[in-house]
Amino acid sequence: MPWWTWILIWIALIALSLLFYLLLGIQLFRKFMTTVKELGAAGDKLGHLPAPGPAAGTADDDPQAAPGRLPGAAVFASPRQMRHDYHASKASRVEIRRQRRIQRKAERGQPQALRDIELG
Repeated sequence: MPWWTWILIWIALIALSLLFYLLLGIQLFRKFMTTVKELGAAGDKLGHLPAPGPAAGTADDDPQAAPGRLPGAAVFASPRQMRHDYHASKASRVEIRRQRRIQRKAERGQPQALRDIELG
């Protein structure tokens, strides 16, 4: 093989590798732009959350929401207050389940459990 064929081979290899890197860069840029576009759409969607207050909803709409509480207020509340709120909501849920159980058994004509009768 003459010496100039090696130069042509190396030029072709370098050109192909540069073309490969160029195509890889274009694909990476397109994926990055798609990601940025989706993040922007998600930011727009989350940026328009309704303001808390009487117009956004009442405590009747969401039984889990405490009245007068803003979303995220637990981050700045004291641990004692959050513990109290947790235990109060837990006791409320237990009482609601007990009332449903009593109602269900009364509708079916089944005898009531002694623990349900003593609490009521």
